[in-house]
Amino acid sequence: MDKNFRVRLIVGVGIFLVAMLALYTFDSIPFKILFGLFAFMSAIELASFFKKKHTIYNIVLAVLELAFLVCGTIFVARINVDYFWYIILGVPGYDIFAYLFGKMFGGKVFKKSRPFPHISKNKTWEGTILGLSMAVGMVAIKMACAGAFTTDWIYLLCGPLALCGDLFESHLKRCFKVKDSNEIIIKNKFFEKLEMCVGGSEGHGGFLDRIDSSAFACTILLIISCLL
Repeated sequence: MDKNFRVRLIVGVGIFLVAMLALYTFDSIPFKILFGLFAFMSAIELASFFKKKHTIYNIVLAVLELAFLVCGTIFVARINVDYFWYIILGVPGYDIFAYLFGKMFGGKVFKKSRPFPHISKNKTWEGTILGLSMAVGMVAIKMACAGAFTTDWIYLLCGPLALCGDLFESHLKRCFKVKDSNEIIIKNKFFEKLEMCVGGSEGHGGFLDRIDSSAFACTILLIISCLL
């Protein structure tokens, strides 16, 4: 087990346990506060990107990412605990299984092909397809158990939206020539301690890398829910 995978696994399990505890206390209010704090720290990381050389195009991308963080937080503040399950199963579910299956089976079926070589060269077809299948499947099972297909069907989009959010942030970082979202801000001793809360050591992503998919997915779900 390589160090990067070990860090991601430990941090992922830790955040998941904290989120579960927050969901089942005080009507999920701690979870909403936790999400808001993650979004706030992500915005600070995003602002640090501008220490790099930037263009008008980069600025537009950064403003969009900031909009996703704000709108995602608004959506999370609006929904109740039942809907959080869809987001947790669909968004982190996709991230976890895509990474896991990519590590296990990447390159074994599609030998030399990558789905997004110019945005995220490490993603594999195997990880992407199996991750999406698991995410959609888990959300569908939850809906079936709740008998809520007709009312909650939009949450089947959580997995695909998580992928889109991840790709958007990867493109954003590539434009700013940033490898990890915290690689600039972590140089500051104060922020270094905060970044360690999410395993954001140097060479390993910080808050934005943890919340990018959720912020994007929640923003699109907010837009769809407002239109319906």
